[in-house]
This record gives sequence, structure tokens and C-alpha cells, in this order.
Amino acid sequence: MGSFSIWHWLVVLIIVVLVFGTRKLRNLGSDLGGAVKGFKEGMKSADGEEIPPSPQPTGGQTIEGEIKDKTQTKL
Repeated sequence: MGSFSIWHWLVVLIIVVLVFGTRKLRNLGSDLGGAVKGFKEGMKSADGEEIPPSPQPTGGQTIEGEIKDKTQTKL
């Protein structure tokens, strides 16, 4: 008496599909999967593994210069 039969679960599933619709349930499933994936990646990085840095754009200019002390005076 304490457990539900397969027919009870089918009725509950049909009611849920009718209330929410298949599109919302699909979006909910993909959002939940993305959250679990992000959580797993976060746990891996907490264990000491480094997260690879995002690629930096290349081809920038390099400016060379010389640093002078402000206390120096010209003669």
C-alpha cells in the first residue's frame, strides 16, 4: 500500500506533460544538465586542477620604453 504502481506514475507523468508542455520540460532538462556540468567542472578546479586560461588575442603592439627615476635631475 505504501508504494505507487506504474499506473500512478503514468498518470502523474501525463498530468505534468499537460501542465508544463514538452518544450518547457526539454528546456528545464537542458538547464539542469548545464548546471550539473558546471558544478562538476567547478569541483575539478577546486581539487587543484587549473582551468585553462581563455585564449588571448595576438598581434598587438609592443611599446618599449625606459623608466627614469624622478629624483634625477639633468645638468
